[in-house]
Amino acid sequence: MLVSVTCLAGCVQGATADDAALQPLRTTAALADDADDPAVWINRTDPTRSLILGTNKVAAPGGGLYVFALDGSVKQVVAPLDRPNNVDVEYGFQSRSGPIDIAVVSERLQHRLRVFRVTESGVVPLDEGQGIAVMEGETGEARMPMGVALYKRPRDGAIFAIVAPKTGPTTGYLWQYRLDVDPASDLVRGTFVRRFGHFSGTGEIEAVAVDDALGYVYYADEEYAVHKWHADPDHADAGRELATFGREGFKGQREGIAIFTRDDGTGFIVTSDQIEGSSQLRVYPRQGQPGRPHEHDPAVGVMITSADSTDGLEIVPSGLPGDLARVLLVMMNSRDRNFQLYGWGEVAKRIMP
Repeated sequence: MLVSVTCLAGCVQGATADDAALQPLRTTAALADDADDPAVWINRTDPTRSLILGTNKVAAPGGGLYVFALDGSVKQVVAPLDRPNNVDVEYGFQSRSGPIDIAVVSERLQHRLRVFRVTESGVVPLDEGQGIAVMEGETGEARMPMGVALYKRPRDGAIFAIVAPKTGPTTGYLWQYRLDVDPASDLVRGTFVRRFGHFSGTGEIEAVAVDDALGYVYYADEEYAVHKWHADPDHADAGRELATFGREGFKGQREGIAIFTRDDGTGFIVTSDQIEGSSQLRVYPRQGQPGRPHEHDPAVGVMITSADSTDGLEIVPSGLPGDLARVLLVMMNSRDRNFQLYGWGEVAKRIMP
């Protein structure tokens, strides 16, 4: 594979003011107002027709979901959406016509999730514009969904949406819904299954990422740490926090989270330190420390990027063509209202040169 893991326990590379910032391979076209969160859909039939999705986080009528081709050009804009926040992609959702790929967007000011089918032509609504109501019974900012991540359970293929509101309690901050097709309407519905997750009470929680293969969900308590829980609501330890890490070293807020996976269970958890002008990446071992799988500190790499005030990021381990063929890192770039595309090779050199 691309990066050796022999030094994970001790090779910490610290960034300094003299380190040159990572430069992207390319960028997407600019969004109209406020880029926020990216996701990537891999076309397994023809990878050259894969797509990058990104949210334009403003109120309707300006808010929307942008769909980009791999060259960064705009392929489609889905609007209006009412302050769409985060987007995530999952493969193999069981529709009545067979397995399909879906994208889910949190629509903050409408208190709902929007669900779309993803194909090489773009995205098509699966909810007739109705969406899935979330955080029912709450009011104000506690009813406003921000972060969303999808989890596909390996044992049965069930797909869940894990949602973070704008604000919430110190216990039970996250909401989890199972996504299915309603047999009466043939639309996608969400069934509430649990609330979980601790919160420091300072700042907010927006970034959520799920490791499908290992079954863990990570979320950024932006002023405190990254939390780790089981993603399966039926796991015997689903009610117990497994770890908090990344408490030290951040200059800004903990924002985006993405996971670089390998089939052997190794890889990296990558977080963005939201810094004006030049956000940093902090990289932690996915497998933890030897014999301690939930101990992810210390960071094995800290890197300066050219992305400004990054909220969301995404990593695609493989499956793309050309200069994106190995691993792709996508970062939101506030200054230019776009998304930057990085090759993982440059990141890897700074982790373990």
